[in-house]
Amino acid sequence: MKAAILQGVNELALDEVGRPTPGPGEALIRLRAAALNHRDVWIKSGQYAGLRFPVILGSDGAGTVVEVGQGVDGDWVERDVIINPGFDWGHNEGAQEPRFSILGLPKDGTLAEFIHVPVGQLAAKPAHLSWEEAAALPLAGLTAYRALFSRAGLKAHEKVLITGIGAGTALFALQFADKMGAVPCVTSSSPAKIERARSLGARAGAIYAEAGWAAEFGRHHGPFDVVFDSAGGPGINDLLDLIVPGGRLVFFGATRGNPPDIAWRKLFWRQISLLGTTMGSPADFAAMTDFVLRHAIRPVVSEVFPLDRVADAFACLENGRQFGKVVVRMD
Repeated sequence: MKAAILQGVNELALDEVGRPTPGPGEALIRLRAAALNHRDVWIKSGQYAGLRFPVILGSDGAGTVVEVGQGVDGDWVERDVIINPGFDWGHNEGAQEPRFSILGLPKDGTLAEFIHVPVGQLAAKPAHLSWEEAAALPLAGLTAYRALFSRAGLKAHEKVLITGIGAGTALFALQFADKMGAVPCVTSSSPAKIERARSLGARAGAIYAEAGWAAEFGRHHGPFDVVFDSAGGPGINDLLDLIVPGGRLVFFGATRGNPPDIAWRKLFWRQISLLGTTMGSPADFAAMTDFVLRHAIRPVVSEVFPLDRVADAFACLENGRQFGKVVVRMD
């Protein structure tokens, strides 16, 4: 089978490898589409813990079960499925266990024509989604769902500010918040991305690169019950200023680095909660897919590339021009 294999830092190549065989309790899936995440970019560039080579990248995938291993109950063959990329969460809904891992490192991932995973990682492909949309859903959808609902406890009519709109997880947060009756606003460095976000339910948007944006935006549209962020960095105090007393900042990344100086008094005096989150539990994944089905949510797909142009797909994500998920087709 063909697979996108990372042989070393920034050494990504399409190659032929042996087709895997499902072990006990596993299913073999013919992948129809896979989606990229920034995690794949960081692994490719050597900026991720636990690197090993060679490895097939890719955490998100959708396809059809073609074979099952011993001990698999039920009629799985020919089912169309999506893959939960979070393995071995454990029994604590509050946090993952140390053995938790994400598909695509250390286990070979979805940028290949076939993959084998335990059947417990599979869920039915939502029937209203195309293969590309289905592949775009798992990692970013799971992360956004847990952050908004399991961690931040977002409620209908609450105001939520979603930073960095255009990224896949931020767009899921926007769609989820809108469908459950919250009031979402967004930030971006791009006016065009803010305008596109309005068509998905954003009530207002701010250009975070402009000086004094937070104070001006807060006067007209804040304060916010929840702020949803993955950037961190020096702008964190601006976000704290936009949160209501007793509000919540939920965050799942630090793409701009650690905040150099947090105004601690703003946190304790205004009783603001800081809520870290990573991926989600199997219960979160089931709740997320059910939410997508009930509200007929369609993931935003930015661009689609064939597997033999996987390098172009990575370049699209690396240059930040995407609005939504970058997807690879296995045709």
